[in-house]
Amino acid sequence: MPKEIKYRTCHLCEAMCGLQIELDRGEVLSIKGHKEDIYSRGHICPKGVALKELHTDKDRLKEPIKRTANGWKKITWEEAYDTVEREMKKIRKQHGNNAIATYTGNPTVHNAGTALTLYDTINAINTKNRYASHSMDSVPVFVVNQLMYGHAMLSPVPDIEKLDYFLIIGANPIASNGSFMSTPDIRGKLKAIQDRGGKVVVLDPRFTETAKKASEHYFISPESDVLLLLAITNEIFKRKAVVSSRVLDFSDHLDQLKQLVEGYTISSIAPNTGITAEQINHIVDDLLAHDNSVLYGRLGINTQSHGTLCQWLINCINILLGKMDEPGGLMFTLPAIDYVKLMAHESKMFRYKSRVRQYQEIVGEFPTATLAEEILTEGEGQVKALLTIAGNPARSAPNSALMEEALGALDFMVAVDMYINETTKYANIILPPAVGLETMHYSFVLHIIATRNTTKFSPAPIPISDKQRYDWQILGELQRRLFSGNSLQKIKNNINSRIHPRTKLDMALKTGPYGVLGGRFMKKDGLSLKRLLEKKEGIELSPLKPVFPERLFTENKRVDLVPSQMAEELRKLPDWFSAQEAEQFPFKLIGRRHLRSNNSWMHNLPMLAGGSRRCTAMIHPDDAEDLGIVDGEKILVSSPIGSINIVAEVTDHVARGVVCIPHGWGHESQGVGLQVARQEAGINVNDIVDHRRVDPLSYNAAFSGQLVAVSKMGSRA
Repeated sequence: MPKEIKYRTCHLCEAMCGLQIELDRGEVLSIKGHKEDIYSRGHICPKGVALKELHTDKDRLKEPIKRTANGWKKITWEEAYDTVEREMKKIRKQHGNNAIATYTGNPTVHNAGTALTLYDTINAINTKNRYASHSMDSVPVFVVNQLMYGHAMLSPVPDIEKLDYFLIIGANPIASNGSFMSTPDIRGKLKAIQDRGGKVVVLDPRFTETAKKASEHYFISPESDVLLLLAITNEIFKRKAVVSSRVLDFSDHLDQLKQLVEGYTISSIAPNTGITAEQINHIVDDLLAHDNSVLYGRLGINTQSHGTLCQWLINCINILLGKMDEPGGLMFTLPAIDYVKLMAHESKMFRYKSRVRQYQEIVGEFPTATLAEEILTEGEGQVKALLTIAGNPARSAPNSALMEEALGALDFMVAVDMYINETTKYANIILPPAVGLETMHYSFVLHIIATRNTTKFSPAPIPISDKQRYDWQILGELQRRLFSGNSLQKIKNNINSRIHPRTKLDMALKTGPYGVLGGRFMKKDGLSLKRLLEKKEGIELSPLKPVFPERLFTENKRVDLVPSQMAEELRKLPDWFSAQEAEQFPFKLIGRRHLRSNNSWMHNLPMLAGGSRRCTAMIHPDDAEDLGIVDGEKILVSSPIGSINIVAEVTDHVARGVVCIPHGWGHESQGVGLQVARQEAGINVNDIVDHRRVDPLSYNAAFSGQLVAVSKMGSRA
């Protein structure tokens, strides 16, 4: 077989970069950026190149395994499915449907086969105990979208290629490659803003990779973002700078918004934010002065005590400035497969509550922060069995010790995963799917938060062996075997679970906005899977255009500027700030993202695991001097729930009073089959993050702002 070139979209982050893969008899010779790719134009980051190492990783599982008293044992797929069916049904019969819980990690969004079968599989199990990783990084956005626009997944995206002022708060797109703003080569796009005379301004407690390339950076105190955003909103009203716009014409409660923010003046909040009143006024001046300005916030905004209020205020500010649903502002995509419209029936929330904490359901799921308690707390409705799909809550969830205690207490656990990691080591059965270069790819979800309307499909570059199974095959089998419902639903379920993903994808493309069947009549040039297969580089669909009010999902087709939940929570804000005690724990914890570390399992790929000083505790030189700490020595970082020993990195790249530690490390546990990751195990910061700290509106875990103490240990690393 001669050498051949295959093309694929990278699925390891949101950027959707096109890859050119050179193969020789099934062996990967090289992976490069695909220069003709319609979206990425040849851009690539280390994650894309590392797909070769993922394909050849000896630790990656390819056949089912069963945990026994003598260790893990390979078993057949049939035995694995039979065991899962028998044990799950036994638990369901004894304790009810809700005794089975599901947990899904973020790779479920990035894998086409999983995306096409996941909801059907979970719905077939028919349990209310559903949990997902996005309750630790994204749910504030969902809540705001639902309450303001009527649909959790209707997210506005910066029209980044037209901006002349980009205000970034609590986000580091150069490290994330853009998030809820899926775009390749974000570094180049930020530079382009500056090259055309515009400005990029970053507000962050750390001098991030993005801040280093920005026009201006301001250190903001962790969890003070809500105060700053309230003051900016108030200042817009005070200056009579509200822009009369098309979207504002069908927005309700403008006067109420003005009244709610009146007390939050720039001068009154500035001392609590770390940014001077003069600097805040300068930021507002710039926001108002530029024609194409946008305020954008992401992970650092979501993972704090008032993430939902912050995301609501970000949306309000952009609307007040006339930047919502307008070119050069925030826009909404219309992708080839209209996932927003297709998922409209799933976009519901606040219908029922969790058993232990009484947290409300959001988009059919409870927050992961309470999963451990639902397993460990006895009584009717206690979780006895768990299905995890592409997730590692033992490292991603707050209070890891409690989570691991819970995982160890389960009667039965099955994991759909490619590794024995800190979570799956507790499973009774692991069902490993084919991954990466072995799978086809279509970015269902990411196209709805992309900065351009494009579409592309990637066939699998490398075939799998007879002993392997695809994710959609595994989930389809579980869907059939674990179904709970009436006879008619069972027939429908059995048929649906057997439809090949390509068939589903083809029909979705044909009936989508650009499809051959997308309108009233056949479109000769419309989309289909066949046409997409002919275009390895993908297809440019249409420019981003205003879509409101037609695309609003609210009943009255109007934007709710002040949902009642926001007004109620805002009234509690002064009491919350006055109750914060910092004497025993005087520092605030924040996280940090690295370009090569999107998921914990990536630490097992040598190309992504390399580099120095990646898992350290950053601390400001003045704080280090006060404590007698020197760079490179081990320090003790403690919170009310625990402590960790970690290497200090003394740097002025963090604000005073801040400790910055990355998330997703700690691979030293016995029984974990990640040989490369164990060599640079790092420290698990979630050992000191309290699971009870959640945003009260979305219940998103509040990792940022955790109060901690720092002390000297006196030994070099």
